[in-house]
Amino acid sequence: MSGPVVVGVDGSRSNLAVVEVAAKAAERLGVGLELTQVVGWPAGAGRFGIPSWERDGTGGYASARGVLAEAERQAHSAAPQVRISREVLVGEPGNVMEGASHTASLTVVGADSAPVYGTSRRGSPAACLSARVSGPLLVVRGRPNPVGPVLLAVHGTATLRGAAEFAFAEASARGADLVAVYLRNISAVRPYGGSAHGVTEDEEDLALADALAGLCEKYPDVTLRCRRSRGRARRALVEASADSQLLVVGARGRFGFVGLPLDPVCQTALREADCPVALVHC
Repeated sequence: MSGPVVVGVDGSRSNLAVVEVAAKAAERLGVGLELTQVVGWPAGAGRFGIPSWERDGTGGYASARGVLAEAERQAHSAAPQVRISREVLVGEPGNVMEGASHTASLTVVGADSAPVYGTSRRGSPAACLSARVSGPLLVVRGRPNPVGPVLLAVHGTATLRGAAEFAFAEASARGADLVAVYLRNISAVRPYGGSAHGVTEDEEDLALADALAGLCEKYPDVTLRCRRSRGRARRALVEASADSQLLVVGARGRFGFVGLPLDPVCQTALREADCPVALVHC
């Protein structure tokens, strides 16, 4: 996809680091960067937001424009060659960012973003968007190791191909190794009305081989290493993320419907990973 990298801008100081990550991602992908400030309107403003307007002398949304100007300066400093656009939209933040994700190469948010300007609503945009965006979502969190590998979580078979493709591309663009880690004990799913079942090691091996078919040849510059976690998988995932610069997880709601609850691996990554997390919906 050749759409821009879309990043949510909330005006907090920590958000400038998120903007910097988004700018560098746009530079790696060779696409533009779109800075999006969502101004909440409790009465609603359509599902995907509408352009805001300027008010003269009475407050209004001038401060949101100022926030975007500061974010643009940060983005330009991080990636001077990236084409930058900015927009203030009115609407429910989750709906607005979900709509923007439809044409984005990547949507970027902070793990602990501030409440949306103009509303009293609380809650993390990352949590709201994680099961709703239609493309890759990058959640900026933790303390990444800038020279560490890209980490690919292998959990089940349904989401592996898309996540593996994304992980290889990121590892190649970053000049990093790729580590695929098998996660046991948190790959079980419970279908509606059914009992929980896990994915066997043989099934995982076949799924990984299928997902990686052609990718090693497509990205010959990427060194791939595979390992299987032992013991508590949640701890293994978090510990591995502490030495990584990015964790890539395939995300899928029950039966594949976007908007339904994420599986335990995705939830663990979003809540506990010590590096940025890329959720790749399949």
